Amino acid sequence: MEKKTYYISVGAGEILEPEDVTGNFEFEISATEEEVDKLQELFEDKEIDEEDTAVRALTPYREYHNDPENDAYDWTLVEIYKMLHELGTPDTRKHIETMNILPH
Repeated sequence: MEKKTYYISVGAGEILEPEDVTGNFEFEISATEEEVDKLQELFEDKEIDEEDTAVRALTPYREYHNDPENDAYDWTLVEIYKMLHELGTPDTRKHIETMNILPH
């Protein structure tokens, strides 16, 4: 399957094609349609996890390190960055490596 260039904004959960880019993106990747679909699913999971952590944040006695909602959010975010690292341009991979978010 043919790979195309996409521009990614992790914070906004956006996957943009070149004609849709207005300058607000963080990473450039080269991906197939199937890979983009998988990345979109991860962004949707991240959105659900963010909602769960917001609800959890209203519970003052629960600590971050003992919290399954935050664990799920962290796991999803790492999966997103692993995929972006795998599909990314050399600059994208280099930037993600400097973030120290990937497991060793």
